[in-house]
Amino acid sequence: MERRNNVTEFILLGLTENIKMQKIVFAVFFVIYIITVVGNVLIVFTITASTSLGSPMYFFLAYLSFIDACYSSVNTPKLIVDSLHEKKTILFNGCMTQVFGEHFFGGSEGILLTVMAYDRYVAICKPLHYTTIMNRRVCGLLVGVVWIGGFLHATIQILFIFRLPFCGPNVIDHFMCDLNPLLNLACTDTHTLGLFVAANSGFICLLNFLLLMVSYVVILRSLRTHSSEGRRKALSTCVSHITVVVLFFVPCIFVYMRPAATLAVDKAVAVFYTIITPMLNPLIYTLRNAQMKNAIRKLCNRKVVSDGV
Repeated sequence: MERRNNVTEFILLGLTENIKMQKIVFAVFFVIYIITVVGNVLIVFTITASTSLGSPMYFFLAYLSFIDACYSSVNTPKLIVDSLHEKKTILFNGCMTQVFGEHFFGGSEGILLTVMAYDRYVAICKPLHYTTIMNRRVCGLLVGVVWIGGFLHATIQILFIFRLPFCGPNVIDHFMCDLNPLLNLACTDTHTLGLFVAANSGFICLLNFLLLMVSYVVILRSLRTHSSEGRRKALSTCVSHITVVVLFFVPCIFVYMRPAATLAVDKAVAVFYTIITPMLNPLIYTLRNAQMKNAIRKLCNRKVVSDGV
């Protein structure tokens, strides 16, 4: 496909064109972004600094929090800044960078959630072999797979989008650059490419989601042989993981598991999985995890004591 591109920038319509609502958008999403970054960085720092959180589960949780902080930072800062301006523009290369960032961190998170499910399966279903199977080398390899998988997914997406010809118009009815709005603006037939996007993003999301749900059903069924205390702790952990899986995958399936088309509800769904979910993840994992809460409390107490000295 020969690339003919007369477009050097795109105009984003944002969440709303109402001036008063834009001020509310600025205040609300500024607070959400601060909570997201502080919450996720706190989890990373707590797990890194605490010797009691040395198990593979917390090792992967630290990476999840790091990815969430980065994932939220791809779109949220621009949404916040744009809410202060009447005209919202993004350069072509900036738009491509945003798409790459979304799918790199989003793809990495999807793979990491699968890895975390496997970790819980081994811990609950094969407890005697857990430390042997989930050793430091295996955990490192799995994290490598997470980053490589996310990079390949994002690279495949960007290679197809970057080659599309954009001759105008250049108005995107969204607060961010994404695949479906860009496919609608391309001055060529994108029906086949739209199906490829549905396969590369939507179908992978759906398949991952179904595999994760089946794996958690297997894990929960195996809890019948555990003691009541062991069952309670494992159930608490699994409920947290299942909640995060549902919050991440269901909106992604809705957006990408369909032909390229922009719906009115897409903005709200995109806000949920790119901004709200990264904020909720640290809350979900810390509020239901006594070990995390104790580690954060000790870390804060240690900080207060050191400041006092």
